[in-house]
Amino acid sequence: MTTWQANLFDDLAIGPPGFVYRADQISRDEEAALVANLGRLDLRAFEMQGHQARRRVAYFGARYDAGTGGLDQGAPIPDFLQSLRRKAAGLAGLEPDALVHALVNEYPPGAPIGWHRDKAAFGQVIGFSLLSPGVLRFRRPHGAGWERQSLTLEPRSAYWLAGEARSVWEHSIPPVEALRYSVTFRTLA
Repeated sequence: MTTWQANLFDDLAIGPPGFVYRADQISRDEEAALVANLGRLDLRAFEMQGHQARRRVAYFGARYDAGTGGLDQGAPIPDFLQSLRRKAAGLAGLEPDALVHALVNEYPPGAPIGWHRDKAAFGQVIGFSLLSPGVLRFRRPHGAGWERQSLTLEPRSAYWLAGEARSVWEHSIPPVEALRYSVTFRTLA
Protein backbone atom coordinates (compact mmCIF):
# COMPACT_ATOMS: atom_id res chain seq x y z
CA MET A 1 0.00 0.00 0.00
CA THR A 2 1.19 3.51 -0.79
CA THR A 3 0.63 6.20 1.85
CA TRP A 4 1.19 9.94 1.56
CA GLN A 5 1.37 12.61 4.22
CA ALA A 6 0.71 16.02 2.73
CA ASN A 7 2.01 19.27 4.12
CA LEU A 8 1.29 22.96 3.80
CA PHE A 9 3.59 23.46 0.82
CA ASP A 10 2.38 20.58 -1.31
CA ASP A 11 0.50 21.19 -4.55
CA LEU A 12 -0.30 17.56 -4.93
CA ALA A 13 -1.27 15.48 -7.91
CA ILE A 14 -0.96 12.20 -6.03
CA GLY A 15 -3.08 9.13 -5.66
CA PRO A 16 -5.03 7.51 -8.44
CA PRO A 17 -5.21 9.27 -11.83
CA GLY A 18 -7.89 11.94 -11.58
CA PHE A 19 -7.36 12.63 -7.87
CA VAL A 20 -6.20 16.08 -6.77
CA TYR A 21 -5.52 17.18 -3.19
CA ARG A 22 -5.03 20.74 -1.94
CA ALA A 23 -4.17 21.67 1.65
CA ASP A 24 -5.39 24.85 3.37
CA GLN A 25 -8.18 25.77 1.00
CA ILE A 26 -10.18 27.62 3.63
CA SER A 27 -9.10 29.70 6.62
CA ARG A 28 -9.64 28.77 10.26
CA ASP A 29 -12.26 31.55 10.50
CA GLU A 30 -14.12 30.18 7.44
CA GLU A 31 -13.96 26.70 8.95
CA ALA A 32 -15.36 27.94 12.28
CA ALA A 33 -18.25 29.74 10.55
CA LEU A 34 -19.01 26.67 8.42
CA VAL A 35 -18.97 24.33 11.42
CA ALA A 36 -21.30 26.65 13.36
CA ASN A 37 -23.79 26.56 10.47
CA LEU A 38 -23.38 22.81 9.94
CA GLY A 39 -24.21 22.29 13.61
CA ARG A 40 -27.60 23.92 13.03
CA LEU A 41 -28.57 21.59 10.16
CA ASP A 42 -31.14 18.85 10.59
CA LEU A 43 -28.66 16.00 10.15
CA ARG A 44 -30.10 12.49 9.92
CA ALA A 45 -28.51 9.09 10.44
CA PHE A 46 -27.30 7.69 7.11
CA GLU A 47 -29.16 4.53 6.12
CA MET A 48 -28.08 2.05 3.45
CA GLN A 49 -30.04 -1.10 2.66
CA GLY A 50 -31.76 -1.06 6.07
CA HIS A 51 -28.58 -0.49 8.08
CA GLN A 52 -28.00 2.71 10.00
CA ALA A 53 -24.48 4.16 9.92
CA ARG A 54 -22.83 6.09 12.75
CA ARG A 55 -22.44 9.19 10.60
CA ARG A 56 -25.19 11.74 10.08
CA VAL A 57 -25.93 13.52 6.80
CA ALA A 58 -27.87 16.27 5.05
CA TYR A 59 -28.41 16.40 1.27
CA PHE A 60 -29.09 19.45 -0.90
CA GLY A 61 -29.88 19.95 -4.59
CA ALA A 62 -30.12 16.95 -6.90
CA ARG A 63 -30.44 13.81 -4.80
CA TYR A 64 -30.11 10.13 -5.63
CA ASP A 65 -33.32 8.17 -4.98
CA ALA A 66 -32.44 4.58 -4.07
CA GLY A 67 -36.03 3.51 -4.71
CA THR A 68 -36.10 4.60 -8.35
CA GLY A 69 -32.36 4.64 -9.09
CA GLY A 70 -32.80 8.15 -10.46
CA LEU A 71 -32.45 11.69 -9.20
CA ASP A 72 -34.96 13.96 -7.56
CA GLN A 73 -34.69 17.54 -6.39
CA GLY A 74 -34.09 18.15 -2.69
CA ALA A 75 -33.80 21.35 -0.69
CA PRO A 76 -31.69 24.05 -2.33
CA ILE A 77 -28.01 24.31 -1.41
CA PRO A 78 -27.99 26.70 1.59
CA ASP A 79 -26.59 30.22 1.25
CA PHE A 80 -23.86 29.53 3.82
CA LEU A 81 -22.43 26.81 1.51
CA GLN A 82 -22.32 29.00 -1.61
CA SER A 83 -18.81 30.36 -0.97
CA LEU A 84 -17.52 26.82 -0.49
CA ARG A 85 -19.37 25.77 -3.66
CA ARG A 86 -17.55 28.52 -5.59
CA LYS A 87 -14.20 27.32 -4.18
CA ALA A 88 -15.04 23.74 -5.20
CA ALA A 89 -15.94 24.89 -8.71
CA GLY A 90 -12.70 26.86 -8.96
CA LEU A 91 -10.64 23.83 -7.95
CA ALA A 92 -12.25 21.74 -10.69
CA GLY A 93 -12.41 24.47 -13.34
CA LEU A 94 -16.21 24.43 -13.34
CA GLU A 95 -19.01 26.96 -13.04
CA PRO A 96 -20.60 26.82 -9.55
CA ASP A 97 -24.00 25.91 -11.07
CA ALA A 98 -22.44 22.70 -12.44
CA LEU A 99 -22.22 21.49 -8.83
CA VAL A 100 -25.83 20.39 -8.50
CA HIS A 101 -25.53 18.31 -5.33
CA ALA A 102 -24.15 18.98 -1.86
CA LEU A 103 -23.73 16.43 0.92
CA VAL A 104 -22.79 17.22 4.50
CA ASN A 105 -21.37 14.34 6.56
CA GLU A 106 -20.88 14.51 10.31
CA TYR A 107 -18.50 11.83 11.60
CA PRO A 108 -18.52 11.46 15.39
CA PRO A 109 -15.47 9.74 16.91
CA GLY A 110 -15.35 6.13 15.71
CA ALA A 111 -17.54 6.70 12.63
CA PRO A 112 -16.27 5.35 9.29
CA ILE A 113 -17.57 5.32 5.73
CA GLY A 114 -17.22 1.98 3.98
CA TRP A 115 -15.79 1.14 0.58
CA HIS A 116 -17.83 2.62 -2.25
CA ARG A 117 -17.91 4.55 -5.51
CA ASP A 118 -20.31 7.45 -5.68
CA LYS A 119 -23.53 6.77 -7.57
CA ALA A 120 -23.15 6.64 -11.35
CA ALA A 121 -25.73 9.43 -11.76
CA PHE A 122 -23.07 11.81 -10.45
CA GLY A 123 -19.87 12.87 -12.18
CA GLN A 124 -17.02 14.78 -10.56
CA VAL A 125 -16.75 14.98 -6.77
CA ILE A 126 -15.12 17.85 -4.86
CA GLY A 127 -14.96 17.63 -1.08
CA PHE A 128 -13.71 19.62 1.90
CA SER A 129 -12.49 18.16 5.19
CA LEU A 130 -13.29 20.10 8.39
CA LEU A 131 -12.26 20.03 12.08
CA SER A 132 -10.10 16.92 12.24
CA PRO A 133 -8.08 14.71 9.89
CA GLY A 134 -9.51 11.72 8.10
CA VAL A 135 -7.66 9.07 6.11
CA LEU A 136 -8.97 8.70 2.57
CA ARG A 137 -8.26 5.18 1.35
CA PHE A 138 -8.42 4.03 -2.26
CA ARG A 139 -8.52 0.54 -3.70
CA ARG A 140 -9.03 -1.13 -7.07
CA PRO A 141 -8.92 -4.75 -8.18
CA HIS A 142 -5.41 -5.92 -9.00
CA GLY A 143 -4.83 -9.55 -9.92
CA ALA A 144 -6.35 -11.72 -7.21
CA GLY A 145 -6.28 -8.87 -4.68
CA TRP A 146 -6.38 -5.11 -4.39
CA GLU A 147 -4.07 -2.22 -5.17
CA ARG A 148 -4.39 0.25 -2.30
CA GLN A 149 -3.37 3.83 -1.61
CA SER A 150 -4.22 6.28 1.18
CA LEU A 151 -3.84 9.94 2.10
CA THR A 152 -4.57 11.95 5.22
CA LEU A 153 -7.14 14.67 4.53
CA GLU A 154 -6.13 17.49 6.82
CA PRO A 155 -8.65 19.99 8.21
CA ARG A 156 -9.48 22.80 5.76
CA SER A 157 -8.21 20.79 2.79
CA ALA A 158 -10.02 19.95 -0.45
CA TYR A 159 -9.92 17.01 -2.80
CA TRP A 160 -11.26 16.36 -6.29
CA LEU A 161 -12.23 12.98 -7.74
CA ALA A 162 -12.51 12.69 -11.53
CA GLY A 163 -11.39 10.20 -14.15
CA GLU A 164 -10.14 6.85 -12.84
CA ALA A 165 -10.15 8.05 -9.22
CA ARG A 166 -13.89 8.53 -9.58
CA SER A 167 -14.88 5.65 -11.89
CA VAL A 168 -12.38 2.82 -11.29
CA TRP A 169 -11.16 3.19 -7.71
CA GLU A 170 -13.33 2.74 -4.62
CA HIS A 171 -12.74 4.93 -1.59
CA SER A 172 -13.45 4.79 2.14
CA ILE A 173 -12.59 6.50 5.41
CA PRO A 174 -11.72 4.35 8.46
CA PRO A 175 -13.14 5.35 11.87
CA VAL A 176 -12.18 8.92 12.74
CA GLU A 177 -10.59 9.80 16.08
CA ALA A 178 -12.40 13.12 16.65
CA LEU A 179 -15.48 14.92 15.35
CA ARG A 180 -15.07 15.56 11.62
CA TYR A 181 -17.29 17.13 8.99
CA SER A 182 -17.03 16.86 5.25
CA VAL A 183 -18.88 18.88 2.64
CA THR A 184 -18.99 17.26 -0.79
CA PHE A 185 -20.24 18.73 -4.05
CA ARG A 186 -21.04 16.71 -7.17
CA THR A 187 -21.75 17.32 -10.84
CA LEU A 188 -24.12 15.21 -12.88
CA ALA A 189 -22.60 12.38 -14.94
